[in-house]
Amino acid sequence: MKKQVWIQDVLEAIEGKLYKVAERSPGIIPYTTVDGIFDDTSKSSICWWTNGFFGGMMWQMYHYTGKELYRERAISVEEKLDENLIIPDGMDHDSGFKWLPTAVAHYKIDGSWQSFRRGILAAENLAGRFNLAGNFIRAWNDSNDGSRAGTAIIDCMMNLPLLYWASEVTKDPRFSQIAIRHADMAMKYFIRENGSAIHIGEFDPATGEFLRSVGGQGYADGSSWTRGQAWALYGFVLSALHTGEKKYLETAKRVADNFILQASKRPDMGVSIDFDQPLDCKREDSSAAAIAACGLLELGKFDEKYSEAALKLLEFLVENRLSLDENTDYLLSNCADSFWSNREQMTLIYADYFLVEALLRLMDKDLPIFKSKKEMTIE
Repeated sequence: MKKQVWIQDVLEAIEGKLYKVAERSPGIIPYTTVDGIFDDTSKSSICWWTNGFFGGMMWQMYHYTGKELYRERAISVEEKLDENLIIPDGMDHDSGFKWLPTAVAHYKIDGSWQSFRRGILAAENLAGRFNLAGNFIRAWNDSNDGSRAGTAIIDCMMNLPLLYWASEVTKDPRFSQIAIRHADMAMKYFIRENGSAIHIGEFDPATGEFLRSVGGQGYADGSSWTRGQAWALYGFVLSALHTGEKKYLETAKRVADNFILQASKRPDMGVSIDFDQPLDCKREDSSAAAIAACGLLELGKFDEKYSEAALKLLEFLVENRLSLDENTDYLLSNCADSFWSNREQMTLIYADYFLVEALLRLMDKDLPIFKSKKEMTIE
């Protein structure tokens, strides 16, 4: 009971702030903040990969409170993203991040036919990126020189739920078949023996041969970029819940065990940007902690130790990194988009989204955006 009261108090404070943020933020799609105030990627980068998260946070708040302003702001983001749907170079593997929290969330709430069509268009495009030879979904686009044709990244595990959803609502198994093949590929090539994950994998796009791992947003090639670990943790448990496949659940547990072990080495600090960064480097990434907490809460359905680990992460974030100052727009500080970025300890919209999702899930009041309403039984 004490835990529920604490979480309820935090959620009420966050909702009070977010309502004021929504009031002063009509028509924007934020990525980060400048002097505490949201920027607007709808004017500069309509195809940016994070453009669904503000809409998703608004849908979570609408689902929680029923307040119409949140619904209006969420629909504004969804409608603005229509421009992205008709830009071929702007359609990449992150369609799940953009249209699950917007169009698919809208469809789940009220059955909007227009939102359904947006979600299916995005899913069709994502499915079309599947490389038959290598069983992977191609990550990024390029300038028609083929240089990125064989690239896949661990982040895409979180985009697979768009394909699972499309199969569920259309009764067409091809979407989930593609998702399953990509998840099997990632399990084989992206998850190391110790449960850590590589960020970027390169394949020969013609033969499907795995060529190498490539250092990405972490400290170095071969290191453990923590947000990548969080994507893997949450992504594999989501694949388990969508398919009922125990192998994905076991993989998620391996990644989670490693994440918990590595994070425990900094008990009084936030989660590092990379678990292998130099010992004297104190930089952290609150977004990795929030994402991991969401995945750990799902794993907690199978073993309570994961729920306990999630609660520890969330308690740290709320006590040390949460801003309830109503004159600023962000929730979480001390985030990082990359270890090598010159923008240290920034704010990031997806950190805020996953914090809200996790706290609502603790109260069993979250909207299942990345999850299905009908979870498969895992034997």
